[in-house]
Amino acid sequence: MEVKELESRVDDSIMSQITSLGHEQLVVCHDKDTGLKALIGIHNTVLGPALGGTRMWNYANESEAIRDVLRLSRGMTYKAAVTGLNLGGGKAVLIGDAKTMKTEAFLRRFGKFIESLNGKYITAEDVNMKMSDMEYIAMETKHVTGLPIYRGGSGDPSPVTAYGTYVGMKAMAKKAYGNESLENKKIWVQGVGQVGMYLTEHLRKENATVYISDIDEEKIAKVAKATGAKGVSAEEAYDLDIDVYAPCALGATLNDDTIPRLQCSIIAGAANNQLEDEIKHGYDLMKKGILYAPDFVINAGGLINVYLDYMKEYNKERSYSMAEKIYDNCASIVRVAEEENLSPQEAAIHIGDKRISEVGNVKLPR
Repeated sequence: MEVKELESRVDDSIMSQITSLGHEQLVVCHDKDTGLKALIGIHNTVLGPALGGTRMWNYANESEAIRDVLRLSRGMTYKAAVTGLNLGGGKAVLIGDAKTMKTEAFLRRFGKFIESLNGKYITAEDVNMKMSDMEYIAMETKHVTGLPIYRGGSGDPSPVTAYGTYVGMKAMAKKAYGNESLENKKIWVQGVGQVGMYLTEHLRKENATVYISDIDEEKIAKVAKATGAKGVSAEEAYDLDIDVYAPCALGATLNDDTIPRLQCSIIAGAANNQLEDEIKHGYDLMKKGILYAPDFVINAGGLINVYLDYMKEYNKERSYSMAEKIYDNCASIVRVAEEENLSPQEAAIHIGDKRISEVGNVKLPR
């Protein structure tokens, strides 16, 4: 096969993904000196600039990274739209080993790429990135939010993400059980990073029985000791007789292999892109009688936090007050899904599309 023919097929494949998901841009960033390889997905900027975190992951291949950044950035569009924020959807991924590749030069070079987009994309902290990393990025661009408090920022957004997930879970419990109480409910929290840890704390304070799993055994031991949660392996947890499954790690844990094994009534967690196939697996959960809280609705607390920070309107009380509304958003989406015979995922997307369309029309010249 000639090189030009191969390149054409690769280009068609990437463009096909961008087109099918409705993206405006996919920005490819490379710097030989620092080893930087990054992708910035900008999905939709009708409501405002695309805000979404940067994550770093050692992807198996570049196709996997492209798929991830496209799905994540699209999710941010709907997260902002459904939550009522004046933001578009974007996300960035850094390709490589976060433990060995992150240096000052590496992060500052990435900051220069963000700056070159002139505010169309705003970044923040995500998987395998720290606030200290954001500080380096902020040396080269003003389009970064979620900086440490001592830098005038709002600090770690994960407590607000966890709180929003917690109140959203209570809304789903109200629908499933007629009572929002989570006392004595058996809940599996998959992934006990910052968000999963804070969520576990909320659940244990309400006297829920909490099972926790993580790829890092030390995290399991730490959170179990601090909260009284019970450590389990992720593989055995799919077969547990539980009430609620809370995915709080990476995405696509709801798929053809796992859904048949689940014995829960509710899925409500903070991970992004939980459904491997958002249409098929959304309906598979419906058929099984499992109530699903769309991830981009229930995990919006962190976005609320960094949005207020970026708009220079942040205070802690306001952030938590806005996150409280996730309860109502989850309840509304379940109601619309029932009325229109849709999966909750599709209902949430329709609500997001409606707001984007209506606000977009308002912005048109008259």
